[in-house]
Amino acid sequence: MKKRKHLHRLSNVWVRDPIYFVTIGTAGRRRCLTERPLTQIIRDAWNSSPHTSGWFVGRYVIMPDHVHFFARATPDAKSLSSFVRDWKRWTAHQAANIANIPPPLWPPEFFEHVLRSPESYSLKWDYVRTNPVRAGLAVTTEGWPYAGECEDLAF
Repeated sequence: MKKRKHLHRLSNVWVRDPIYFVTIGTAGRRRCLTERPLTQIIRDAWNSSPHTSGWFVGRYVIMPDHVHFFARATPDAKSLSSFVRDWKRWTAHQAANIANIPPPLWPPEFFEHVLRSPESYSLKWDYVRTNPVRAGLAVTTEGWPYAGECEDLAF
């Protein structure tokens, strides 16, 4: 039986151990995220997330008013909503105490998208890594100092 083209993607609807693409903007789109030491606070929170919430953060880009990152849960991880809520709470607390950035830092909502294939991962990463260039903040993707990778989240 010939497979219908429009049904072809159905084999990718269920993904075991998915990678999530997450975007979180600042409250009121405040342009404060690339101020030091806030960038280090954000990175430290992502680096400790496997221990605090059971989530590994892969590649990321920190923009002045939002962050993009890729994340994958361990089998005993908190829910994605709990992970993001706790991450936002901790980074906002540290931002107020260490970087003198008054609350609120983050709004209650965030955007997430489940990546279903290596192709979708590549497309999202290409979009994310060129974001600073499109915004006129860097000449090249390599010239943006607020991008990196905490863990390798291979598909």
